Amino acid sequence: MIHRVVLVGRLTKDPELKYTQSGIAVCRFTLACNRPFKSEGGEQQADFIQCVAWRKQAENVANYLRKGSLAGVDGRIQTGSFEGQDGKRVYTTEVVADSTQFLEPKSNSSGNSNSSNNTQQAPQQTNQKEQTNTQPNYQTGQGGYGGQAQAYDVPPNVTDDDLPF
Repeated sequence: MIHRVVLVGRLTKDPELKYTQSGIAVCRFTLACNRPFKSEGGEQQADFIQCVAWRKQAENVANYLRKGSLAGVDGRIQTGSFEGQDGKRVYTTEVVADSTQFLEPKSNSSGNSNSSNNTQQAPQQTNQKEQTNTQPNYQTGQGGYGGQAQAYDVPPNVTDDDLPF
């Protein structure tokens, strides 16, 4: 069975970092994810998704993301419940982040000061380099095969002998 969630959105407030009694870092944050359609009035609608990250990832999220930061989360949905102050059962749903990607340079994030940009720039560059190396290199026009996608004005000439089946 598959139980995966992939989200891209902006943080609605600064992440909250706490530690368990055993010293494990846990960070909670909320992502605002735009829906793929607009309301009848033409307004963009969004869902506000509660997320939680653990251990080193939690510390990284708290250190490098701020309100308004664009982030990608890959994880799983977890539900739970507790008894509220009024004695009623309260149900919760959150995404447990297995992986969090910082999707924009620090200079583009709102709410960051210049001094924090200087100290946090190196990890962000490393993250961007990893993303760049894993993405395919698309070219247009002429040149190379080697698994690279090509954009043609006319379709390529493919014969039955070219097909592997």
